[in-house]
Amino acid sequence: MNFHFPSLTHRLDFSDGKNQQHYFRTQILFSMTPDQAPSQQNALRRLWRWAFLGATGGTIAIGGFAWGFTAYKNMPDPVTLARLAFVEPSQRGTLFASREIPPSSYPRPFQENFRPWIKTVPWKGQQVSVQQFLDTTRTNAIVVVNEGVITQEWYRDGMGPNTLFPSWSLAKSIVSLMVGQAIGRGLLHEDDRPEALLPNLQKAGIDPRITVRNLLDMTSGLAIPENYNPWRPFRGTAGMYLTHDLGAYIRAHHSLAFTPGSKGVYRSVDTEILGLILSRVEHLTLSEILSKGIWDPIGAKRAAYWNLDHPGGREKAFCCINAAARDFAKIGQLVLDRGRVGNRQIVPEFWIERLYKPAPARVDGLEYSAQWWHTESDINDISAIGVYGQYIYVDPVSRSVVVKLSDYGAEQDEAETLDVLNILAAAAKN
Repeated sequence: MNFHFPSLTHRLDFSDGKNQQHYFRTQILFSMTPDQAPSQQNALRRLWRWAFLGATGGTIAIGGFAWGFTAYKNMPDPVTLARLAFVEPSQRGTLFASREIPPSSYPRPFQENFRPWIKTVPWKGQQVSVQQFLDTTRTNAIVVVNEGVITQEWYRDGMGPNTLFPSWSLAKSIVSLMVGQAIGRGLLHEDDRPEALLPNLQKAGIDPRITVRNLLDMTSGLAIPENYNPWRPFRGTAGMYLTHDLGAYIRAHHSLAFTPGSKGVYRSVDTEILGLILSRVEHLTLSEILSKGIWDPIGAKRAAYWNLDHPGGREKAFCCINAAARDFAKIGQLVLDRGRVGNRQIVPEFWIERLYKPAPARVDGLEYSAQWWHTESDINDISAIGVYGQYIYVDPVSRSVVVKLSDYGAEQDEAETLDVLNILAAAAKN
């Protein structure tokens, strides 16, 4: 006799797996004869047990492989990678080891004389309010300084003057100032070669034609492409950003894409090698060099933190200084004041002149010099620019500095944003 009830399907809710599983077990059992049911039921239980163990084992195996693979690649574990993929760019610095850069022993706060924003700025063919511009470009902080006085300042809700923001590639421009200081003290020359300065890179076979000048002006030819895609974490700059061993990563990726000096192509690895060279010739960590040579003299009010490849390891020279917006503005003020703080020359003036003079080779079609960008306007303004909308804009005509820190697209609307920053800088003078 068959105990089969086709109508049973109409009385079960299949919205969850439990009822679906129950239905199939019921169908099998009710299709059996009475003497078959006990043995078949035991067999079915064994089948489900093995299926469960198999699924669990598969999950463990996949998870184990993922953890093993990231460990093998000297990368963060899968959980950290997932968090990096989903958090805002402004929050990623908290997921890495870092080294502190103490606040200045003699803080030099900006004077303040706050004024209203101008009514509108141009954006995408329209005139919009400054607030609309800030919201559209997902700004977290903006500080406008004219003649050393803060005239406008705004922060997104939950953020303020004490919030630390990631520099991303603003760090490259700061490293340039540190290189200028080392050259000014005779510790380094632009014609020096990484191959001669860094024995580990020499052993790895880095091209001996590459010079410090090539690294500064992004003409090294090194073939580590820019990549900011969190879903492709092992390629190019993303791999360098994530690695637990920056030195090993560069030694393994030092092939050339073109002849050194023949053209300019933006490469974060160039700045990272500059960082290795600075640490070598100064016999200090990059954080110590920055603290002693710039952060303390400019009167930085807040401590900053430079992300490392691993605890106690190397700074990510190409990115990742976490600092207050006003202290980033002090970097811009230092450049605007020709490397001086008060009566003290902090960065050699010849180096500031180097920044303002475009290098022979354009970088990705734009004028560039020693890790600073040029807008090609007639006012000779220059900018430090970081991915996701980070800017230190320096306008020598209006004597203004504008810092804008954001969570915007990777390299989105940079020219249009610089146009607005130029307008805000000019308005601050009036």
